[in-house]
Amino acid sequence: MINVLRILHDTTVDGPGFRTSIYCSGCRHQCPGCHNPQSWAFGKGTDRTTDELLDVIKSDPFADVTFTGGDPFFQAEGFTELAKRIKAETDKTIWCYTGFRYENLLHDNAAQQLLQHIDVLVDGPFVEILRDEDLLFRGSSNQRLIDVPRTRREGCIAIWQRD
Repeated sequence: MINVLRILHDTTVDGPGFRTSIYCSGCRHQCPGCHNPQSWAFGKGTDRTTDELLDVIKSDPFADVTFTGGDPFFQAEGFTELAKRIKAETDKTIWCYTGFRYENLLHDNAAQQLLQHIDVLVDGPFVEILRDEDLLFRGSSNQRLIDVPRTRREGCIAIWQRD
């Protein structure tokens, strides 16, 4: 189960192309200036099963997927189950936003399980004084767009490059 605040269809701001973005509830980072503070409270959304979410995702054959929130890593087990199914049953890419730094996620087993299925991780807290509206797919300049499969292969942070 994943506690979901809302699902946005065909959004173009949470990664390249059209995306189905799943906004979860719960975030302890509580970054000043956050554009989604209503997502901070845990359990304020609706519990959705993997099957329900997968049906929604599959209903749009042209949209890839983004996990955001809140912070999906506070519900890592549920998102891991969903990500596994997405990868097994579709050819969609998965982007994930988190206030955690990639390096810190490597110390948590549940987070490592989710990372195995993520294509791009937008990591790091939003920092208001580093806000830059010209940045691609992120709010502040400290946040990175990490190509997770390449990072795992090469053993060092690989920044995602737009094709």
